[in-house]
Amino acid sequence: MPRQRLITLLALAIAAVTACFFFFFFSSTQTREAWRRIPQHVGLGEHVATGQDVFTAATEDPDYVNWNPRPVFKPGTPMPPGHNYTSVLVIAKTKEENIDWVADKMPHQPVAAYVVNDPNAPLHTPKNKGHEVMAYLTWIIDNYDNMPDVIMFMHAHQQAWHNDDLLDGSNYVMVTRLSRPRVWREGFVNMRCNWSPGCPDWVHPGNTKEDSGKEEEHVIAKSWSELFPLDEVPSVLSQPCCAQFALSRDRIQARPHAQYVWYRDWLLNTKLPDRVSGRVWEYIWQFVFTGQNVVCPQEFLCLCDQYGLCFGGEQGFEDYMVLRNELGDREGDLRHWRDEKSRFEELEKSGKEPDENGTFWNPMGDKIEAPDPEIGKELQKEVDRLTFMVAKMKADAEEKGKDPKHRAFEAGREWREGDGI
Repeated sequence: MPRQRLITLLALAIAAVTACFFFFFFSSTQTREAWRRIPQHVGLGEHVATGQDVFTAATEDPDYVNWNPRPVFKPGTPMPPGHNYTSVLVIAKTKEENIDWVADKMPHQPVAAYVVNDPNAPLHTPKNKGHEVMAYLTWIIDNYDNMPDVIMFMHAHQQAWHNDDLLDGSNYVMVTRLSRPRVWREGFVNMRCNWSPGCPDWVHPGNTKEDSGKEEEHVIAKSWSELFPLDEVPSVLSQPCCAQFALSRDRIQARPHAQYVWYRDWLLNTKLPDRVSGRVWEYIWQFVFTGQNVVCPQEFLCLCDQYGLCFGGEQGFEDYMVLRNELGDREGDLRHWRDEKSRFEELEKSGKEPDENGTFWNPMGDKIEAPDPEIGKELQKEVDRLTFMVAKMKADAEEKGKDPKHRAFEAGREWREGDGI
């Protein structure tokens, strides 16, 4: 074969290989770019128009409006006078947690207890992740078309530090005293009235430094953009802690069923650890069900309209809290006096000798004297006086709260004859 012809054939072969390389390279790149623009929590078929070329369709912006619609939240339509509100208590629990207190104290209250770590339980979650969030979303998904009027989402324990101490720190008290009509009117209510922690200015999604007290804060902006792609990341998120709340049926159904499935898919697939993914949701529930990033109702209003503890408005509640705090201070003083008395009596029993003034000295050189018994008597007298006053103010508040008209007046809402609480 002549040398010139061989060179020509080699040049043509190289050109053909190069053309194939560029064809497959650009095709592959286009494919990768197309998939990158398709939302990852839903199926491809839901976002590519029928009969449309996959690459043409995928290079358009996703149809966020249709698969993540903005809900319209409205106040609940008033029920007829005397309406018997149906309700269910949804509990997130582990198989080790005992909830016998529910049946013992509230035998007629319907309960749905979702077990997060037992796939053989009658009600269980698809995965033990996100703490109570997985159970709450699973109940909504399972029961979307068959809900009672009011749904209470709560933890398994009967007593907890984060329950209002004015309600004895008790889930039982909160459930039994909760005003179902208020839940229906508002659509969403936090079961906790006390602002601390959580209000009025709590999580700042813009913070990028990790805070050990708010593990979710530095990751919440990214999570927000994934969960609410149409909504700008807010500068602050606030509501009273700690992921226990009540909802009306209408408020849950203001969002489509598919959206709750999508939220749960996010929880199942996020790389955030269990505790952090749960904490992310603790301060976004209020946005999901109200569209507001800050939901911090005044404590006096929450206690009165929601639980029937009506102190006579904001000033009356503040007066009660001043007296109650004073009682707490005097109780602390009395405990300190008793501790000093016990310490001195133990030294007397130990056989150690006091000095000529009847004073003991510890190895650090601190003087330990017998506390004045008259001071102890005065402190006890003051504690008894304040205890009586605080108890009376609370009893009066409970009595006022029995009157639906007074509740409406204190809450600043309209009331008509026959309206419930």
